[in-house]
Amino acid sequence: MNKYVTISVPVEVKERLEKAKGNKEWGEFLLELYTERRLLKSKIAFEELANLLTEEDIKGMVESSEEFRETFTFA
Repeated sequence: MNKYVTISVPVEVKERLEKAKGNKEWGEFLLELYTERRLLKSKIAFEELANLLTEEDIKGMVESSEEFRETFTFA
């Protein structure tokens, strides 16, 4: 059996969320929001990192990774 809790939010926030959730259950809707937010944060972080790296940086990382894979062994 699932346990339920109450989350207090301002009325205006609940009204906006209710419109956005449509016919979904609150749990499903909030998990979807959470998942979308995590994915968006990851995408933004990746894009920021990609903008900082030069082609030489990326080439060096690829070469280093390949060298690691070739030389790595389990003892």
